[in-house]
Amino acid sequence: MALQPGDPAPDFSLPDADGNLVSLADLKGKRVVLYFYPRDNTPGCTKEACGFKENYAELQKRDVVLLGVSTDDAKSHNKFITKHELPFPLLCDIDAQVSTAYESYGLKKFMGKEYMGIKRTTFIIGTDGKLEKIYQKVKPADHADQVLQDLED
Repeated sequence: MALQPGDPAPDFSLPDADGNLVSLADLKGKRVVLYFYPRDNTPGCTKEACGFKENYAELQKRDVVLLGVSTDDAKSHNKFITKHELPFPLLCDIDAQVSTAYESYGLKKFMGKEYMGIKRTTFIIGTDGKLEKIYQKVKPADHADQVLQDLED
């Protein structure tokens, strides 16, 4: 059963790069942009993260919480955050349970090989905890601009 706008967002609690637990329940009453990305420090993921960094001040003005999620560990996240001066938390979904709940983890193909991994997906979660918008097969270069535009509409 595919997640749809209007569905309750799957609850989660995940550690950030500093080991602090971030829970969706604690963010009730705020809009949340939750984006899933495959790997720290890869070209597409860096483009996407830096796009969100460039729009971060605008997101904050709108009282939007931005969270990135991958299956990378805290050490990898910390390197990524430091290298690109990311101002928002990256969450560690080591066992892919949250990614799976958000239907953002599954079979992928690259250069003829199949493997399990995170599919680049983004969710806007409303103040009521329901999914407002779902972006699948995200194009990293202009994705953050599109999300910001949709938050304004």
